[in-house]
Amino acid sequence: MPAAKASRREFLALGLAAAIAPEDAGPPAGMPPAFGTAPPVGPEVTPATFAEAEKLVQVEYSPQERAQAAGNWRESMAAVYERRTGPRKVAVAEAPASRWIPGGAQPARTRFLRSPQSPGPLPQSEAEIAFAPVTALSRWIESRALTSTRLTQIYLDRLQRFDEKLRCTITLTRDLALEQAARADAEIRRGRYRGPLQGIPWGAKDLVDTKGIATTYGAEPFRNRVPETDAAVVERLDRAGAVLVAKLSLGALALNDIWFGGQTMNPWLLEEGASGSSAGPGAATAAGLVGFSLGSETLGSIVAPSMRCGVTGLRPTFGRVPRTGAMTLCWSLDKLGPMARGVEDTMLVLAALSGPDEGDLSTVPSRLDFDAAAGARGLRLGYVRRFMQENPATDVDRAALETARKIGMTPVEVELPDWPYASLLVILFAESAAAFEELTLSHGVDALKMQVPDAWPNTFRQSRFLSAVDFVQADRLRRKVAREMARIFSQVDLLLVPSLRDETLTISNFTGHPSLTLRAGFVEVDQARSDWAPDPAHPLPKFSPPRRVPHGVTLIGRLFDEGTLGRAGIALERAFAVTSAHPPGF
Repeated sequence: MPAAKASRREFLALGLAAAIAPEDAGPPAGMPPAFGTAPPVGPEVTPATFAEAEKLVQVEYSPQERAQAAGNWRESMAAVYERRTGPRKVAVAEAPASRWIPGGAQPARTRFLRSPQSPGPLPQSEAEIAFAPVTALSRWIESRALTSTRLTQIYLDRLQRFDEKLRCTITLTRDLALEQAARADAEIRRGRYRGPLQGIPWGAKDLVDTKGIATTYGAEPFRNRVPETDAAVVERLDRAGAVLVAKLSLGALALNDIWFGGQTMNPWLLEEGASGSSAGPGAATAAGLVGFSLGSETLGSIVAPSMRCGVTGLRPTFGRVPRTGAMTLCWSLDKLGPMARGVEDTMLVLAALSGPDEGDLSTVPSRLDFDAAAGARGLRLGYVRRFMQENPATDVDRAALETARKIGMTPVEVELPDWPYASLLVILFAESAAAFEELTLSHGVDALKMQVPDAWPNTFRQSRFLSAVDFVQADRLRRKVAREMARIFSQVDLLLVPSLRDETLTISNFTGHPSLTLRAGFVEVDQARSDWAPDPAHPLPKFSPPRRVPHGVTLIGRLFDEGTLGRAGIALERAFAVTSAHPPGF
């Protein structure tokens, strides 16, 4: 019996099925994919490759385990590098999907009460005007005893005159500053007063974008980089009426105090660096070259130059101030904050900067409850006895604790667990290496001035070999440390710590707690200080007799409770009575 002819529909269906049938049908339907079954890619590896790599992450496998790992590495693991090595390369500019959320309770209300005191008459000396705090400058401008144009010209002249000594200015924004100052004066004459920052000249650490003005990150590969938009913080200060006079130096890619223009120096001791990475903001603020400045901190970059240069630095709670348009070093650690000559100055700036921005997924709505006249009586001040007895604590730190008691605060001894806090640094190293992956792999970092073992180029290269498992474990430790800080802050209102104590710098930056560093006195040093590891080939200058330099203490506050930091800081600042001294020669 002859075979039946296929219908046209059946013929087309068979042809279509043949057309889309894969060359290799693969596993039966319903079988899920398995690890280790992808096509092999990447270079051959051997058990010896694993034996050497084990040394980098401090694990040890048996010969059999190494052989098994090497046997299917190209099928199971190498594909995870395709994003970078191809063939389907993908460039990523986004923030990571995972983000650090510190938590913490917000203040009950938003309230901001400035000091009511009059600053007195305008000084005759331009130097005295230049060194005045924002609290005074703003009152003189509001009352029209001082114009923004005159003040701006004072600071522009001083920036130009003293930069040869300090190397703190990357770009002087003269034309923009005079334009903004003239606008501020015109608005005030018309009765439009925007608030205490109107007409106040300020300097920006050169990692926040400024439209049409170079933003260089202090690094050779970016020295000609000109952004098309302003960073969120620049927009906010512009809305507040502040006047941008300079883009200030930072250690290249936010590390220490050496940039492509040289080393930024400490106005109090010109034989040493200003410390970093907010070196320019620290030096310029201390030398009376700006009314205030904006710095950033990932792991000490506001605290250290504030200490070295004798200024007040406020590191806000992580998530309070948006970093949109700022250089990313570490998505889960970077913070932007003010540096000024007085505690209340930093609070005035913080009020203008606070609030979420859609460009920074880590920002959250936040309240700020601050009363400059509230005083510190009754506040519970935590301290770790051992930290106050050991280096780097000084007699100034110990005296600060006694001063706090005398003004009505209650010292409370607290304890921190003896945990390996430095192991949290795997998060910083991994995130920073990811942020500058292309610059590292293209050898762009080779252009940086500092190529010593403790500089970014070497650290970025080393970080390629960190363990992802250890990164996750460090993140889990981070949450454990955050819970421990919550326990401590259930007992106290704030902490007093030696500013540069490793443990507290690391803990508070990784948990996101705010800090306030302020001058508390003076110490004598017999040699210059450095942010860099000792180099026997380049010894630091020694001094005989020793030199007198400012020394500061640091308060750490509850999450989003900068208001309490501010009121305690103002009370201590008045009791210390050391902010009126300025670096000689400026």
